[in-house]
Amino acid sequence: MPTYDLAQIAQHNTTTSCWVIIRNKVYDVTDFLFDHPGGPHVIMEFGGRDATAAYVPIHPSDALDKNIAPEKHLGDLDQTSILELRQAKKNQTKTRDELRVEEAIKNRPPLSRIISVQDLEEAAKKLLPYKALAYYASAADDSITHTENARAFSRFFFRPRVMKNVSGCDTSSTILGYKTSIPVYISGSALARLGHPLGEVNLTRGASKTGIIQMVSTNASLSYGQIAAARSSPDQPIFFQLYKHKNDATAAKRIREVEALGYKAIFLTVDALVPSNREMDTRAPHYLEDFENKGVKRQLDSKDEEVGILGTAGGLIINNDVDMTWEKTIPWIRSITRLPIVIKGIQCVADAVLAAEAGCEGIVLSNHGGRQLEYSLPPLEVLYKLYKEHPEVFEKTEVYIDGGIRRGTDVIKALCLGAKAVGLGRAFLYAQSAYGEAGVVRLVHILQREISFGMQCLGVRSIDQLSPEMVERVDWQPAIPAKL
Repeated sequence: MPTYDLAQIAQHNTTTSCWVIIRNKVYDVTDFLFDHPGGPHVIMEFGGRDATAAYVPIHPSDALDKNIAPEKHLGDLDQTSILELRQAKKNQTKTRDELRVEEAIKNRPPLSRIISVQDLEEAAKKLLPYKALAYYASAADDSITHTENARAFSRFFFRPRVMKNVSGCDTSSTILGYKTSIPVYISGSALARLGHPLGEVNLTRGASKTGIIQMVSTNASLSYGQIAAARSSPDQPIFFQLYKHKNDATAAKRIREVEALGYKAIFLTVDALVPSNREMDTRAPHYLEDFENKGVKRQLDSKDEEVGILGTAGGLIINNDVDMTWEKTIPWIRSITRLPIVIKGIQCVADAVLAAEAGCEGIVLSNHGGRQLEYSLPPLEVLYKLYKEHPEVFEKTEVYIDGGIRRGTDVIKALCLGAKAVGLGRAFLYAQSAYGEAGVVRLVHILQREISFGMQCLGVRSIDQLSPEMVERVDWQPAIPAKL
């Protein structure tokens, strides 16, 4: 392979000839500029320069092989230039945000003091780089849906039964026939490496140690192969969250790849077809600019330019298929794979019925964690309506929910109303960001303890004994503010 020096590469910094350096390799990305999901400006910022630091945390290792033609893999950076970049990195002044993160990591509480899901979230929010925090924590518009997802659980109260034999309480269950130690799975969430260098591998290993199931996002920051290889054995089940690409050939290739790697189910995401208005994510670059330049007088900008609102999240889903239908898409996926199909993102009873009629093996009642359409109903309320209006759906397909779950009692309420299991996304991202694999294990143990306690107080000792008669929906809010 030929070698190049920094001066040669620096000449290629235009839209007609754009080269970048990633991990000391040189790539011609000119033809890919306008196909990049985030737009050409994202790449052009690093045209003719080293893009490694910006690229690596948010791209899987095989992304270049999948998106850049082999002949555009130009060669290696020469040894002198490698040493020059290394020295430049050593001499680089740390940003104020990097210094803040370093200090927060030094002062994070010991894991032994973490006793709730909220504790993990608070610890992570203090030490996450702001870009990661803005992506993980952002929600749609005014965050009303995100808030109401959690508040919905405070409208359901228990009817405990006493004088029951509750010794030997068993919190285990199954999801699509695969055993899980608690009726909780890791919901597919993108870009885990924004919060921790090992990213999704922390989730895979933590899931293995605790006996739960991980769902892997299409937009994971590690390759699907790397994540599959991190399993303790090929028998460890992992599911795949599919954002269907608008190009059928690309989508089919992705499905076949994960099936060959041993993924056990396809969770088709249907509630995030277009980029949403996640203002915290969108404002992140402006916040960081102001934070780093604190005290520096800024020139007033009176230009009325179109504001880019894609943020980190928008670029990930810009190539999604926006023309999916029940009649076309489900049979098409069936023609590609034998894996079970679960529809992720059902937001009303009518669509739950259609999914069951389409023969889908499962549905996830979800509004994407309040990150897409503002004022979509909380999943728990949709679950309650489904139980009231179409209880037969629970006999035809497995029903799961995600969004707003913070406690073991939240999990139990969902299961009483017919859910087979619940998914947590942000909570696991926060756990692995703050404490790595150990944080994931801690989160599962917290939930297991809370679920076991709640079941025994309700008078049951196995998941299948939970029933709708054990919960009651009230039309008033508790005096103590609910989880927000």
